[in-house]
Amino acid sequence: KLSGSAVDVASAAATGSMSFGARLSSTVTLGGGVSAQVEVVAALLGSGGVDPGLVALLASGQASTLTGTLAGQVVMEGFLDLRMRPWMRRLLTRSVAIVPAVVVAAMFGERGVGKLLILSQVILSLQLSFAVVPLVRFTGDARRMGRFANAHWLQAMAWFVTAVIVSLNAYLLVQVITGWMRGD
Repeated sequence: KLSGSAVDVASAAATGSMSFGARLSSTVTLGGGVSAQVEVVAALLGSGGVDPGLVALLASGQASTLTGTLAGQVVMEGFLDLRMRPWMRRLLTRSVAIVPAVVVAAMFGERGVGKLLILSQVILSLQLSFAVVPLVRFTGDARRMGRFANAHWLQAMAWFVTAVIVSLNAYLLVQVITGWMRGD
């Protein structure tokens, strides 16, 4: 129940972040990492707006870490048939999640963490297409879903949204690769 609540909070935070980000991107160009973003939020909303933003960021990170950890545990137990004591499994999967971030922070500081954050978001964004396409396909398949299959109008909307997601991800990928090739 707690993990579902964390995901709900993170989803609400992500939705709010996207709408706030759209508003922000029309007024300000960010380039200085997380600390610059905090300064912009404080300038737009006042110092009282920073705390809810940081709580939303923390909730989003916790939900993401929890999801990754649980997925790692499922893969270890179900797919790899790797059995170990629960405390050892949790330690291993959580270490895999946190150690790379700690190493980057120690070696490269805030700038490295900012680049790692961007890279992780690009990878997560690209993975979204691989989850959405099968989801839309399966939920519209009457043989698999029976009476729970999506209606045709809903299926058409879902494919439209999927096409937008895939197109935006392709655009993002081109932008990131071009930026890396220029040395940005």
